[in-house]
Amino acid sequence: MAHDLFDISGKKAIVTGGTRGLGHGMAEGLLEAGVEVTIFGTSESVGKVAADFTERGYKARGIQVDIGDREACKKAFDKAVEIMGGLDVLVNCAGVQARHPSEEFPMEDWDFVLNVNLNAVFQLCQLAGNVFLKQGGGKIINVASMLSFFGGLTVPAYAASKGGVAQLTKALSNEWAGKGINVNAVAPGYMDTDMNVALTNPENPRFKTIIDRIPAHRWGTGDDMKGVTVFLASGASDYLDGAVIPVDGGYLVM
Repeated sequence: MAHDLFDISGKKAIVTGGTRGLGHGMAEGLLEAGVEVTIFGTSESVGKVAADFTERGYKARGIQVDIGDREACKKAFDKAVEIMGGLDVLVNCAGVQARHPSEEFPMEDWDFVLNVNLNAVFQLCQLAGNVFLKQGGGKIINVASMLSFFGGLTVPAYAASKGGVAQLTKALSNEWAGKGINVNAVAPGYMDTDMNVALTNPENPRFKTIIDRIPAHRWGTGDDMKGVTVFLASGASDYLDGAVIPVDGGYLVM
């Protein structure tokens, strides 16, 4: 039955950046579908977010970790897999941003953005891939961006990192699709999150420009990420590999 294709109850997942914004929505979508979720977050709030989910009857836990620290990231990954007793789904949603004119962009900001947005994504994909290869399958969901398709302004590091996420997704898919591992990415459009707080201010001239280009006539939210996350985590996506799926209200086709 079609319903069974989307049944992911009892699966186990790691969601990075799950304390707020899009990652919170993706984690919540998995939890609502019956998945056990471990959230990675950089601040102490990760414990409270996980506790809030638990109070609502979901099976959630939080691990505070800087995924940009390779040793800490591996320890957190191993701890999550041990606590949950396995892993079926990895969602790489954590991301950072820095804005400067390209000619003035500080190299320390470049390194920071690339390390979190791309290097950590590869490390976690590699760690999860080794688990999935041993068990014969698994799902990896990376979070790309509209800037995987175009360059943006004053965000060269972010654009480079998200372009890298899209290409990394395809490269891993080439190697692992025939081994039961589906690697795909979601490319959110303009989303009403903390990262875009300056742009979501109606007094910002770009606010109207952006809204006018979105056929759905609104900014996206974390809730808009739930459906595609459940789909990519489920058997319904078993023959989908290396895709970068826009969730953008039609922005790219306008």
